[in-house]
Amino acid sequence: MEENDFVSIWLEESGNPAIEELNKLNLDVADKTAKILADKGLSENDLSVSLDINPDEIKRWLTGRHTFSMKTINEINGILADYSTGTINKS
Repeated sequence: MEENDFVSIWLEESGNPAIEELNKLNLDVADKTAKILADKGLSENDLSVSLDINPDEIKRWLTGRHTFSMKTINEINGILADYSTGTINKS
């Protein structure tokens, strides 16, 4: 791709709306997940143990430094639902 093509110049000047929207959605998911954890009295570590995922990965998700996949969102929803129904008890 040429350095001075119209698309490259436009993206440099205005950004990519699709990427900006994806970032916004990921931050929204992270904020909602953190709020639900706090409301339920759970920690990031509780979530990492329940999902069998490294706590550093959870921290990256919840600070918006790593994107959520649909699989991850579904797993988090399932775990939080299990906490709500008492299927999983807080350690």
